[in-house]
Amino acid sequence: MEEQKSFLKQKIDPNSPNKNIVPVTTSIDNDGKLLIAGCSIEGLVKKYDSPLYILDEITLRNSCRAYKKALDKYYPGKSLPIYASKANSSIFMSSLISSEGLGLDAVSEGELLTALKGGVPNEKIVFHGNNKSDREIEFAVRNNIQVIVDNDYDLERLEKISNIINRDLEIMIRFTPGIECHTHEYIRTGSFDSKFGFGIEYLSNLFDKIRKTKHLKLKGLHAHIGSQIFELDPHRDLGEIMVKVILEAKKFGHDIGKLNVGGGLGIKYTENDDPPSIDQWVETISTSVVKSCKKHNLDLPILMCEPGRSIVSTAGITIYKIGAFKEIPGIRTYLSVDGGMSDNPRPITYQSDYSACLVKNPFNINSRNKYTIAGKHCESGDVLFKEIELANCKSGDLICVFGTGAYNNSMSSNYNRIPKPATILVCDGEAEIIQKRESPDDLLKYDVLPDRFIKQN
Repeated sequence: MEEQKSFLKQKIDPNSPNKNIVPVTTSIDNDGKLLIAGCSIEGLVKKYDSPLYILDEITLRNSCRAYKKALDKYYPGKSLPIYASKANSSIFMSSLISSEGLGLDAVSEGELLTALKGGVPNEKIVFHGNNKSDREIEFAVRNNIQVIVDNDYDLERLEKISNIINRDLEIMIRFTPGIECHTHEYIRTGSFDSKFGFGIEYLSNLFDKIRKTKHLKLKGLHAHIGSQIFELDPHRDLGEIMVKVILEAKKFGHDIGKLNVGGGLGIKYTENDDPPSIDQWVETISTSVVKSCKKHNLDLPILMCEPGRSIVSTAGITIYKIGAFKEIPGIRTYLSVDGGMSDNPRPITYQSDYSACLVKNPFNINSRNKYTIAGKHCESGDVLFKEIELANCKSGDLICVFGTGAYNNSMSSNYNRIPKPATILVCDGEAEIIQKRESPDDLLKYDVLPDRFIKQN
């Protein structure tokens, strides 16, 4: 009897894409081949080559709308979901999230410029970073983008700039609330030991210091407790802590009108993952803030959150072409693909797990073939899957890896001088390129030979 991969049998939730492994438009055609948004993946690879990033527009828009809908439902005050663009930054992504009414969080001049070129309104952009350069801060101030102050070094330079231009600057501060989450230590950013933000024990001194500046106006607080989080209690605690910090700031005359609770909601990469829905996450944080404000007789601040992974990850897939096979009897069979750690560094960096299937035969038909899927880079650790079960396959077949919309493209590299893949947007049976494939010649654009070497040759 034919058995499907179980994740392909699961009912797709169009209202909370983070709880799906596959994009919401995933289907199988009459020939048993995988389709996304009605588009033939085999056809896309014939036209655009592989490896290939593919983004599903409907999944992206559903994710954006789920946050807005939930905030409207559970938070009676004003709110603004802000896309954490580090997850996947492009002019297209900036344009899409802007068209859905979201703001954007950036951590460099490059991300700021990309947001502005994509049409995100200045007033809906926030600028993060634990070591902002003078140039970046000046770019943000010049473009009326709100800066989130991460440390005293930020504060000193913003005070200097505000005095030079003789203009008030509204700022937010980031602090570490000291909340621990069950997540990978490399992406835990809200504990006391963190490179990000002011320690909560330092806030009274900080509020006094800001009060003594001439032009800096503290208008908001930011805290973020981690990434790929499946627990709701830490975010419930976060809302309460942030409202208490508002009360502390009021003692120093600061009128806090914005609370930015960060992001961190997890997604379903594998069948073992069970993240809360977007609706549940927003309800938890909204209820916490509302309850705490009511308890302390405070007006509701503008509630901001910064989803990244939970907006874009499930919308993205990566397609690889199978090349070499290497069987080590009694140990494993290596199956090599035409990409790897340069287009997806997360397995070698975070030991991240994904789900995948063949494009031509996404179902396992009485198959017990187990493979180690290896990338083509000159690293023994360049392994995308340590062990995965696939139907019978051969060189030239295509593999689809799900959940690659976040931190694949944005963390990609040119290791081994391998060009970065193209990115294709699919919607209603149509496909358009949104990022061109690099060529080997592109990699030489910024190489320069010293004059003396040119003369010698």
